[in-house]
Amino acid sequence: MTATRKQTGQSRPILWGWLLAVLCLFGGCSSLPEEKYTFQNLPGTYIAARRENPHTLDFTRLASSAPSSDVIDSGDVVEVSIAASLNSKDTIVFPVRVQENGVANLPVIGEVRLAGQELESAEATIVAACMERELYRNPHVTVSMKKQRTNKVMVVGAVNKPKTYELPRGKSNLLAAIVAAEGLSDDAGVHVEIRNPVRSRPGEEPARIAGEGDQGVNAVGHSTAAGGSMSSVRVNLISATQSETGGQYLVEDGGVVHVERRDPEPVFVQGLVARPNRYEYPPAEELRLLSAISMAGGLSNPAADKVYIIRQKPNSTETFIVNVKVSDAKRNESANLLLAPGDVVSVEQTPGTLVVDALRLIRMSVGASVPLGGFF
Repeated sequence: MTATRKQTGQSRPILWGWLLAVLCLFGGCSSLPEEKYTFQNLPGTYIAARRENPHTLDFTRLASSAPSSDVIDSGDVVEVSIAASLNSKDTIVFPVRVQENGVANLPVIGEVRLAGQELESAEATIVAACMERELYRNPHVTVSMKKQRTNKVMVVGAVNKPKTYELPRGKSNLLAAIVAAEGLSDDAGVHVEIRNPVRSRPGEEPARIAGEGDQGVNAVGHSTAAGGSMSSVRVNLISATQSETGGQYLVEDGGVVHVERRDPEPVFVQGLVARPNRYEYPPAEELRLLSAISMAGGLSNPAADKVYIIRQKPNSTETFIVNVKVSDAKRNESANLLLAPGDVVSVEQTPGTLVVDALRLIRMSVGASVPLGGFF
Protein backbone atom coordinates (compact mmCIF):
# COMPACT_ATOMS: atom_id res chain seq x y z
CA MET A 1 0.00 0.00 0.00
CA THR A 2 2.87 2.39 0.89
CA ALA A 3 4.62 1.67 -2.37
CA THR A 4 1.45 2.37 -4.36
CA ARG A 5 0.90 5.70 -2.63
CA LYS A 6 4.51 6.63 -3.18
CA GLN A 7 4.25 5.78 -6.89
CA THR A 8 1.04 7.77 -7.20
CA GLY A 9 2.58 10.73 -5.43
CA GLN A 10 5.55 10.67 -7.79
CA SER A 11 3.36 10.52 -10.90
CA ARG A 12 1.26 13.57 -10.04
CA PRO A 13 4.06 16.18 -10.43
CA ILE A 14 4.98 14.65 -13.77
CA LEU A 15 1.39 14.81 -15.00
CA TRP A 16 0.87 18.36 -13.76
CA GLY A 17 4.12 19.33 -15.42
CA TRP A 18 2.88 17.84 -18.69
CA LEU A 19 -0.38 19.77 -18.35
CA LEU A 20 1.42 23.07 -17.73
CA ALA A 21 3.71 22.46 -20.70
CA VAL A 22 0.76 21.80 -23.00
CA LEU A 23 -1.06 24.89 -21.78
CA CYS A 24 2.04 26.99 -22.41
CA LEU A 25 2.52 25.59 -25.87
CA PHE A 26 -1.15 26.07 -26.77
CA GLY A 27 -0.84 29.80 -27.19
CA GLY A 28 2.00 29.50 -29.67
CA CYS A 29 0.94 26.49 -31.70
CA SER A 30 -2.16 27.83 -33.36
CA SER A 31 -1.63 29.02 -36.91
CA LEU A 32 -4.72 30.23 -38.80
CA PRO A 33 -5.39 32.02 -42.08
CA GLU A 34 -5.46 35.77 -41.77
CA GLU A 35 -9.01 36.13 -43.13
CA LYS A 36 -11.34 35.28 -40.25
CA TYR A 37 -14.95 36.13 -39.52
CA THR A 38 -17.72 35.41 -37.06
CA PHE A 39 -21.32 34.60 -37.92
CA GLN A 40 -22.14 38.23 -37.15
CA ASN A 41 -19.78 39.89 -39.65
CA LEU A 42 -19.64 37.25 -42.38
CA PRO A 43 -19.86 39.02 -45.78
CA GLY A 44 -22.96 38.22 -47.81
CA THR A 45 -20.91 36.80 -50.69
CA TYR A 46 -19.38 34.24 -48.29
CA ILE A 47 -22.68 32.99 -46.87
CA ALA A 48 -23.57 29.48 -48.04
CA ALA A 49 -26.31 29.59 -50.65
CA ARG A 50 -29.51 27.72 -49.98
CA ARG A 51 -29.59 24.57 -52.05
CA GLU A 52 -32.51 24.18 -54.40
CA ASN A 53 -34.43 20.99 -53.73
CA PRO A 54 -36.05 19.64 -56.92
CA HIS A 55 -38.52 17.65 -54.81
CA THR A 56 -40.20 20.85 -53.61
CA LEU A 57 -40.77 22.38 -57.06
CA ASP A 58 -44.20 23.01 -58.54
CA PHE A 59 -44.01 20.55 -61.42
CA THR A 60 -47.49 21.42 -62.66
CA ARG A 61 -45.84 24.25 -64.59
CA LEU A 62 -44.10 21.63 -66.70
CA ALA A 63 -47.41 20.29 -68.00
CA SER A 64 -48.14 21.01 -71.62
CA SER A 65 -51.55 21.80 -72.96
CA ALA A 66 -52.81 18.57 -74.48
CA PRO A 67 -53.48 18.56 -78.21
CA SER A 68 -57.16 18.43 -79.03
CA SER A 69 -58.48 14.89 -79.21
CA ASP A 70 -60.34 16.00 -82.35
CA VAL A 71 -57.09 16.55 -84.25
CA ILE A 72 -55.90 13.52 -86.19
CA ASP A 73 -52.22 12.63 -86.12
CA SER A 74 -49.98 9.99 -87.65
CA GLY A 75 -50.47 6.67 -85.88
CA ASP A 76 -54.04 7.41 -84.78
CA VAL A 77 -56.80 4.93 -85.53
CA VAL A 78 -60.05 6.54 -86.67
CA GLU A 79 -63.39 4.99 -87.44
CA VAL A 80 -65.01 6.06 -90.73
CA SER A 81 -68.71 5.63 -91.51
CA ILE A 82 -69.97 6.21 -95.08
CA ALA A 83 -73.70 6.19 -95.83
CA ALA A 84 -74.56 6.28 -99.54
CA SER A 85 -78.33 6.49 -98.89
CA LEU A 86 -80.94 6.39 -96.17
CA ASN A 87 -80.88 2.62 -96.23
CA SER A 88 -78.76 1.35 -93.36
CA LYS A 89 -77.62 -1.57 -95.53
CA ASP A 90 -75.79 0.91 -97.73
CA THR A 91 -73.68 2.15 -94.79
CA ILE A 92 -70.14 0.89 -94.42
CA VAL A 93 -68.11 1.31 -91.24
CA PHE A 94 -64.41 0.55 -90.96
CA PRO A 95 -61.42 1.50 -88.79
CA VAL A 96 -58.30 2.84 -90.45
CA ARG A 97 -54.85 3.77 -89.15
CA VAL A 98 -53.23 6.99 -90.31
CA GLN A 99 -49.77 6.20 -91.64
CA GLU A 100 -46.55 8.00 -90.69
CA ASN A 101 -46.80 10.17 -93.81
CA GLY A 102 -50.21 11.41 -92.63
CA VAL A 103 -52.18 9.47 -95.26
CA ALA A 104 -54.97 6.98 -94.52
CA ASN A 105 -55.67 4.21 -97.05
CA LEU A 106 -59.47 3.96 -97.08
CA PRO A 107 -61.13 0.83 -98.56
CA VAL A 108 -62.54 1.46 -102.05
CA ILE A 109 -61.76 5.20 -101.78
CA GLY A 110 -57.98 4.94 -101.66
CA GLU A 111 -55.43 7.26 -100.05
CA VAL A 112 -56.63 10.42 -98.31
CA ARG A 113 -54.46 12.77 -96.24
CA LEU A 114 -56.04 13.13 -92.78
CA ALA A 115 -53.19 14.03 -90.41
CA GLY A 116 -53.44 17.52 -88.94
CA GLN A 117 -57.18 17.81 -89.57
CA GLU A 118 -59.96 17.97 -87.02
CA LEU A 119 -62.63 15.28 -87.27
CA GLU A 120 -65.17 17.51 -89.03
CA SER A 121 -62.58 18.65 -91.55
CA ALA A 122 -61.58 15.03 -92.17
CA GLU A 123 -65.23 14.19 -92.91
CA ALA A 124 -65.38 16.92 -95.57
CA THR A 125 -62.08 15.72 -97.05
CA ILE A 126 -63.40 12.18 -97.41
CA VAL A 127 -66.67 13.42 -98.97
CA ALA A 128 -64.71 15.44 -101.50
CA ALA A 129 -62.54 12.43 -102.33
CA CYS A 130 -65.60 10.22 -102.83
CA MET A 131 -67.22 12.71 -105.19
CA GLU A 132 -64.00 13.52 -107.05
CA ARG A 133 -63.37 9.86 -107.70
CA GLU A 134 -67.04 9.35 -108.66
CA LEU A 135 -67.62 6.70 -106.03
CA TYR A 136 -70.63 8.30 -104.38
CA ARG A 137 -72.80 11.23 -105.42
CA ASN A 138 -73.48 12.80 -102.05
CA PRO A 139 -72.36 10.48 -99.24
CA HIS A 140 -72.85 11.13 -95.53
CA VAL A 141 -69.50 10.63 -93.77
CA THR A 142 -68.72 10.59 -90.06
CA VAL A 143 -65.22 10.22 -88.58
CA SER A 144 -64.60 9.44 -84.90
CA MET A 145 -61.38 8.91 -82.93
CA LYS A 146 -61.04 5.24 -82.04
CA LYS A 147 -57.54 5.13 -80.57
CA GLN A 148 -54.92 7.83 -80.30
CA ARG A 149 -51.30 6.99 -80.90
CA THR A 150 -49.04 6.52 -77.89
CA ASN A 151 -45.45 7.69 -77.70
CA LYS A 152 -42.75 5.35 -76.44
CA VAL A 153 -40.57 7.47 -74.18
CA MET A 154 -37.47 6.28 -72.32
CA VAL A 155 -36.98 7.83 -68.87
CA VAL A 156 -33.51 7.32 -67.37
CA GLY A 157 -31.25 8.75 -64.71
CA ALA A 158 -32.31 9.95 -61.26
CA VAL A 159 -35.89 8.69 -61.23
CA ASN A 160 -37.40 5.97 -59.07
CA LYS A 161 -38.29 3.57 -61.92
CA PRO A 162 -36.25 4.20 -65.06
CA LYS A 163 -37.56 2.35 -68.12
CA THR A 164 -39.50 2.88 -71.36
CA TYR A 165 -43.09 4.09 -70.98
CA GLU A 166 -45.98 4.49 -73.38
CA LEU A 167 -47.54 7.93 -72.97
CA PRO A 168 -50.73 9.11 -74.69
CA ARG A 169 -49.90 11.48 -77.53
CA GLY A 170 -51.94 14.23 -75.90
CA LYS A 171 -50.00 13.95 -72.64
CA SER A 172 -46.52 13.12 -73.84
CA ASN A 173 -44.60 15.78 -71.94
CA LEU A 174 -41.82 16.13 -69.39
CA LEU A 175 -44.18 16.10 -66.41
CA ALA A 176 -45.95 12.93 -67.59
CA ALA A 177 -42.60 11.22 -68.14
CA ILE A 178 -41.42 12.01 -64.59
CA VAL A 179 -44.76 10.95 -63.10
CA ALA A 180 -44.70 7.68 -65.09
CA ALA A 181 -41.26 6.94 -63.62
CA GLU A 182 -42.74 7.50 -60.13
CA GLY A 183 -40.95 10.75 -59.51
CA LEU A 184 -37.40 11.91 -58.89
CA SER A 185 -35.02 9.86 -56.79
CA ASP A 186 -33.33 11.31 -53.71
CA ASP A 187 -30.11 12.04 -55.61
CA ALA A 188 -31.81 13.92 -58.45
CA GLY A 189 -30.23 17.14 -59.64
CA VAL A 190 -31.97 20.15 -61.14
CA HIS A 191 -31.10 19.51 -64.78
CA VAL A 192 -32.96 17.34 -67.29
CA GLU A 193 -31.96 16.58 -70.87
CA ILE A 194 -34.72 15.93 -73.41
CA ARG A 195 -33.72 14.19 -76.63
CA ASN A 196 -36.29 13.98 -79.42
CA PRO A 197 -35.95 12.33 -82.84
CA VAL A 198 -35.60 14.77 -85.73
CA ARG A 199 -38.20 13.84 -88.33
CA SER A 200 -37.84 16.65 -90.84
CA ARG A 201 -38.44 15.79 -94.46
CA PRO A 202 -35.81 16.35 -97.16
CA GLY A 203 -35.36 20.04 -97.83
CA GLU A 204 -37.04 21.11 -94.56
CA GLU A 205 -35.43 22.66 -91.52
CA PRO A 206 -35.10 20.31 -88.52
CA ALA A 207 -38.15 20.42 -86.30
CA ARG A 208 -37.86 22.70 -83.27
CA ILE A 209 -37.58 20.60 -80.18
CA ALA A 210 -40.17 21.14 -77.49
CA GLY A 211 -39.18 23.96 -75.17
CA GLU A 212 -36.17 25.10 -77.20
CA GLY A 213 -35.48 28.79 -76.63
CA ASP A 214 -37.68 29.04 -73.53
CA GLN A 215 -36.43 30.28 -70.19
CA GLY A 216 -34.36 27.63 -68.42
CA VAL A 217 -33.89 25.66 -71.63
CA ASN A 218 -30.60 25.49 -73.53
CA ALA A 219 -30.16 23.77 -76.86
CA VAL A 220 -27.48 21.11 -76.73
CA GLY A 221 -27.48 20.35 -80.44
CA HIS A 222 -28.13 17.46 -82.77
CA SER A 223 -26.53 14.06 -82.74
CA THR A 224 -26.83 11.00 -84.93
CA ALA A 225 -28.00 7.81 -83.25
CA ALA A 226 -28.76 4.35 -84.58
CA GLY A 227 -32.34 5.35 -85.30
CA GLY A 228 -31.48 8.69 -86.87
CA SER A 229 -30.57 12.15 -85.64
CA MET A 230 -31.68 13.42 -82.24
CA SER A 231 -32.32 16.99 -81.16
CA SER A 232 -31.37 17.68 -77.57
CA VAL A 233 -32.04 20.41 -75.02
CA ARG A 234 -31.01 20.84 -71.38
CA VAL A 235 -33.74 22.04 -69.02
CA ASN A 236 -33.09 23.66 -65.65
CA LEU A 237 -36.03 22.57 -63.51
CA ILE A 238 -35.71 25.57 -61.20
CA SER A 239 -35.96 28.11 -64.03
CA ALA A 240 -38.50 26.08 -65.97
CA THR A 241 -40.95 25.80 -63.08
CA GLN A 242 -40.66 29.51 -62.41
CA SER A 243 -41.16 30.47 -66.04
CA GLU A 244 -44.44 31.91 -67.24
CA THR A 245 -44.12 29.94 -70.48
CA GLY A 246 -44.55 26.52 -68.92
CA GLY A 247 -46.14 23.71 -70.85
CA GLN A 248 -43.68 23.63 -73.76
CA TYR A 249 -41.74 20.47 -72.89
CA LEU A 250 -43.19 17.88 -75.26
CA VAL A 251 -41.50 14.50 -75.67
CA GLU A 252 -41.90 12.82 -79.04
CA ASP A 253 -42.25 9.14 -79.84
CA GLY A 254 -38.80 7.61 -79.38
CA GLY A 255 -37.71 10.49 -77.15
CA VAL A 256 -35.44 10.18 -74.12
CA VAL A 257 -35.77 12.04 -70.82
CA HIS A 258 -32.56 11.96 -68.78
CA VAL A 259 -32.70 13.33 -65.23
CA GLU A 260 -29.17 14.10 -64.10
CA ARG A 261 -27.91 12.79 -60.79
CA ARG A 262 -26.39 15.12 -58.25
CA ASP A 263 -22.82 14.06 -57.49
CA PRO A 264 -22.21 13.28 -53.80
CA GLU A 265 -20.79 16.38 -52.17
CA PRO A 266 -18.78 16.07 -48.97
CA VAL A 267 -18.54 17.97 -45.71
CA PHE A 268 -15.52 17.22 -43.52
CA VAL A 269 -15.93 17.11 -39.73
CA GLN A 270 -12.77 16.86 -37.67
CA GLY A 271 -11.28 17.66 -34.28
CA LEU A 272 -13.06 16.98 -31.01
CA VAL A 273 -15.91 14.85 -32.32
CA ALA A 274 -16.63 11.17 -31.74
CA ARG A 275 -16.29 10.12 -35.40
CA PRO A 276 -14.20 12.59 -37.41
CA ASN A 277 -14.70 11.76 -41.07
CA ARG A 278 -15.90 12.81 -44.50
CA TYR A 279 -19.70 12.95 -44.69
CA GLU A 280 -21.97 13.25 -47.70
CA TYR A 281 -23.99 16.46 -47.88
CA PRO A 282 -27.71 15.45 -47.77
CA PRO A 283 -28.89 15.69 -51.39
CA ALA A 284 -32.44 16.86 -50.70
CA GLU A 285 -32.02 19.13 -47.67
CA GLU A 286 -29.78 21.75 -46.10
CA LEU A 287 -27.08 21.00 -43.53
CA ARG A 288 -26.27 23.25 -40.57
CA LEU A 289 -23.39 23.28 -38.09
CA LEU A 290 -25.04 21.41 -35.22
CA SER A 291 -26.39 18.76 -37.58
CA ALA A 292 -22.90 18.16 -38.99
CA ILE A 293 -21.49 17.72 -35.48
CA SER A 294 -24.34 15.33 -34.69
CA MET A 295 -23.56 13.30 -37.85
CA ALA A 296 -20.03 12.91 -36.51
CA GLY A 297 -21.31 11.43 -33.26
CA GLY A 298 -21.35 14.63 -31.24
CA LEU A 299 -18.60 16.28 -29.22
CA SER A 300 -15.92 14.03 -27.76
CA ASN A 301 -14.98 16.56 -25.08
CA PRO A 302 -17.61 18.18 -22.81
CA ALA A 303 -15.64 21.44 -22.74
CA ALA A 304 -15.44 21.74 -26.53
CA ASP A 305 -17.11 24.92 -27.74
CA LYS A 306 -14.87 26.61 -30.29
CA VAL A 307 -15.46 25.67 -33.93
CA TYR A 308 -13.77 26.78 -37.13
CA ILE A 309 -15.68 26.48 -40.39
CA ILE A 310 -13.12 26.52 -43.19
CA ARG A 311 -14.73 27.47 -46.50
CA GLN A 312 -13.44 28.11 -49.99
CA LYS A 313 -14.01 31.54 -51.48
CA PRO A 314 -16.37 31.70 -54.46
CA ASN A 315 -14.51 31.12 -57.76
CA SER A 316 -11.19 30.82 -55.93
CA THR A 317 -8.88 28.26 -54.36
CA GLU A 318 -8.30 30.46 -51.29
CA THR A 319 -10.08 29.74 -48.02
CA PHE A 320 -11.32 31.74 -45.08
CA ILE A 321 -12.44 30.84 -41.56
CA VAL A 322 -15.66 31.46 -39.69
CA ASN A 323 -15.24 31.29 -35.91
CA VAL A 324 -18.37 29.93 -34.21
CA LYS A 325 -19.20 28.69 -30.71
CA VAL A 326 -21.31 25.61 -30.19
CA SER A 327 -23.00 27.31 -27.24
CA ASP A 328 -23.98 30.26 -29.47
CA ALA A 329 -25.32 27.93 -32.15
CA LYS A 330 -27.55 26.22 -29.58
CA ARG A 331 -28.98 29.54 -28.38
CA ASN A 332 -29.07 31.51 -31.63
CA GLU A 333 -30.26 30.11 -34.97
CA SER A 334 -28.14 32.71 -36.78
CA ALA A 335 -25.01 31.18 -35.24
CA ASN A 336 -26.06 27.69 -36.36
CA LEU A 337 -24.63 28.45 -39.77
CA LEU A 338 -25.77 26.85 -42.99
CA LEU A 339 -22.91 24.77 -44.39
CA ALA A 340 -21.82 24.55 -48.01
CA PRO A 341 -20.54 21.41 -49.78
CA GLY A 342 -16.79 21.20 -49.28
CA ASP A 343 -16.80 22.94 -45.89
CA VAL A 344 -14.44 21.71 -43.18
CA VAL A 345 -15.92 21.81 -39.67
CA SER A 346 -13.13 21.67 -37.11
CA VAL A 347 -13.97 21.48 -33.39
CA GLU A 348 -10.88 23.06 -31.83
CA GLN A 349 -8.82 22.46 -28.74
CA THR A 350 -8.92 25.19 -26.10
CA PRO A 351 -7.31 25.53 -22.66
CA GLY A 352 -10.54 24.15 -21.21
CA THR A 353 -10.54 21.04 -23.40
CA LEU A 354 -6.87 20.44 -22.63
CA VAL A 355 -7.59 20.57 -18.91
CA VAL A 356 -10.37 17.99 -19.34
CA ASP A 357 -8.04 15.76 -21.38
CA ALA A 358 -5.31 16.11 -18.74
CA LEU A 359 -7.70 15.25 -15.92
CA ARG A 360 -8.83 12.20 -17.84
CA LEU A 361 -5.22 11.12 -18.14
CA ILE A 362 -4.64 11.74 -14.44
CA ARG A 363 -7.68 9.64 -13.55
CA MET A 364 -6.32 6.80 -15.67
CA SER A 365 -2.88 7.12 -14.07
CA VAL A 366 -4.08 7.14 -10.47
CA GLY A 367 -6.63 4.40 -10.96
CA ALA A 368 -9.63 6.67 -11.29
CA SER A 369 -9.27 7.69 -7.65
CA VAL A 370 -9.57 11.39 -8.36
CA PRO A 371 -13.04 12.61 -9.46
CA LEU A 372 -13.06 15.19 -12.25
CA GLY A 373 -15.43 17.37 -10.34
CA GLY A 374 -12.86 17.95 -7.65
CA PHE A 375 -10.66 19.99 -9.99
CA PHE A 376 -13.30 22.58 -11.01
